[in-house]
Amino acid sequence: MKVVATEKAPKALGPYSQGYVHGGILYSAGQIAINPEADAVVAITIEEQTEQVCKNLGEVLKEAGTDFGHVLKTTCFLADMDDFAAFNEVYAKYFTSKPARSCVAVKTLPKGVLCEVELIAAVE
Repeated sequence: MKVVATEKAPKALGPYSQGYVHGGILYSAGQIAINPEADAVVAITIEEQTEQVCKNLGEVLKEAGTDFGHVLKTTCFLADMDDFAAFNEVYAKYFTSKPARSCVAVKTLPKGVLCEVELIAAVE
C-alpha cells in the first residue's frame, strides 16, 4: 500500500490519510472545503465550497498519479439536500466521465461545511 499525501490539499483533521493506493486503486479520504493555503474554510456558498472540494480532490488524484477521468465512484455528503442542484452544477465540471455516485444528506459535517466528497479511482 502507498500513502497519498500532498501539501496542496488540506492536511487530515484526524488520525487518517488523504488517501491510499492499493492494487492500482486510489481510495481517498473525504475532502471538505478547507483552503490548504489558508488552512481554513474560506468559501461560503455551496458553489464555492464544492469548487474548493473538487480542487482538493484534484490535488489528491494528481499526487496518486491519476485524474478525474479515472474516477470510478464518489460518495457525496450534503448538509442540505436543497443544495443538490447547485452542487451538481459544479461537480459536473470536474467529474465529466460521470462515475458511479452516492449522494446523501447528513446532519452535520466537519467545520460546519456544506459538502464533503470522497472517491475511488483507477491508478494506471
